[in-house]
Amino acid sequence: MHSTKGWLRFIAVFAVLTLILVACGDGAEDTTTTAAPGETTTTAAGSGDTTTTTEAMATGGVFSTYIQEPQQGLVPINTNESEGIAVLKSLFKGLVDYDPVTTELRNQVAESIVSDDGGQNWTVTLKDGWTFHNGEAVTASSFVDAWNYASYAPNAMQNAGFFANIAGFAETSAETPTAETLTGLTVVDDLTFTVEMTDADPIFPVKLMYPGWWPIPSAFYDDPEGFGEAPIGNGPFMMDGVWEHDIGINVTAYPDYAGDDPALVDGIEFRIYADENTAYNDLLAGNLDVQDSLPPEQVIAAQAEFGDHYGASPQTSFNYLVFPAYLSEFDNPDLKAALSMAIDKAAITEAIFSGTRTPADSFIPPSFDGYREGACSNWEYDPDAAKALFDQAGGWEGDLTVWFNSGSGHEDWIEAVTNQWSNVLGIPTESFKFESLQFSDYLDLREAYEITGPYRAGWGMDYPFAQNFLEPLFASWQTPDKGGANDAGFINEDFDRALQEGNAAAGESLDAAIVKYQEAEDVLCREMVAIPMFWVQNIFASSDRVSGVYVDAFGDINYTGITVVNP
Repeated sequence: MHSTKGWLRFIAVFAVLTLILVACGDGAEDTTTTAAPGETTTTAAGSGDTTTTTEAMATGGVFSTYIQEPQQGLVPINTNESEGIAVLKSLFKGLVDYDPVTTELRNQVAESIVSDDGGQNWTVTLKDGWTFHNGEAVTASSFVDAWNYASYAPNAMQNAGFFANIAGFAETSAETPTAETLTGLTVVDDLTFTVEMTDADPIFPVKLMYPGWWPIPSAFYDDPEGFGEAPIGNGPFMMDGVWEHDIGINVTAYPDYAGDDPALVDGIEFRIYADENTAYNDLLAGNLDVQDSLPPEQVIAAQAEFGDHYGASPQTSFNYLVFPAYLSEFDNPDLKAALSMAIDKAAITEAIFSGTRTPADSFIPPSFDGYREGACSNWEYDPDAAKALFDQAGGWEGDLTVWFNSGSGHEDWIEAVTNQWSNVLGIPTESFKFESLQFSDYLDLREAYEITGPYRAGWGMDYPFAQNFLEPLFASWQTPDKGGANDAGFINEDFDRALQEGNAAAGESLDAAIVKYQEAEDVLCREMVAIPMFWVQNIFASSDRVSGVYVDAFGDINYTGITVVNP
């Protein structure tokens, strides 16, 4: 079992981009010291274990990595799922990013991001010299035009909800918009623009690491659909041809990249698989170089098989089960609470995930300010109380269809959940039906409100703040038709009010904001719209053709740290 100590959290303090390193559990911190030239030695907190890494040097060559088919065109303002983001992170660079190992926030395209009034108004200054892969300069308009386009409702961009706190969003996002651009965005000159918020937002610079805030060149607006097949970014890699659907996406190093993390290889082959087991077999055979998600049943064997090329690292993503709020059969919170309390998450994590996942007892991650152990009693395993509540709620008649995306190792744990529902609550096993689809098709059905029962969902942080695990998933202004991720269709005034009060309080006190976010989480407990299931740990492996493979706290591969051995 691998430790998950040494988690990092961010706090932005108004104009100063500050990071605080916090260890989860015993309060100790990992320490890093310089060893021999080109090497770094890291001692894990409280363990005495040390690891030594060698500074990577450019080697050339091409490596292959595993993804599933992205949901739709590769456009930053319209991509909010893991597979598309995996590719976009090689092609684009935003105003800020983060160190993949320490998770330290750092400027990239931005020279500075400052506010003199506690986060109500921001001035963003860009570094000169950044270019898109077609040679076009990255300017203030590259950001402002993209954010305006995303915010305008008729464009139906999936990341529109991330701009909800910029002044003018109510007018651009209305069902019948009264404006096409955000009044809160102003281009001052080629390298400067300003942002006015509806409510003070002291963590605005931290949010900017999310792909939805990245720049887009003018070529996008001429042909948005074509751009999504062969995006033109400003990152360390550029497209090599076009996206071959269900086959792969190839990228090559961008020679004029202006960032401080250039590619160390000549290119990457993103190979598209429908099933992670197929990818794993290719990895074993030496036909694939990097896989960032291993089949749960292979984890123990993979440690022995890959040795030093097997890795584990912490992250904040988690899986949860959702009860569609648009289905009347799930209107009863007691019924849903009974289903929740009948699940022994600890038994599932040990039996199916070999202890590489942690039972979840909240929506706010354990490493974040605002986390409360056992936030809701009706998310905890209590079979006797579950059965009593189930009977009180009237039980369940007929079929119960459970949905999940295929090819990603969810089949076994979903079946384990239904077995526990049968054993604890007495639901006949023949009542359970299972529906699974490829990831991209599955997301389409969720966003169209066509799921007909409890469904598996997953979420990883866009930025490290409690609000990010609440607002995008359950706020009424974050439904898919408004450019958000609330595909549960959950609409609740108490939840919305607590979130809005938390967002408003953040301008004065992050502690006061956290109290309100916890109140919002309490509403999720009361209404039982979803069940937190497991916090996920990165488990990855690579061939001996590559070195420097690391998967970060966002669950993303650090592409620019990888080298090819003897290319």
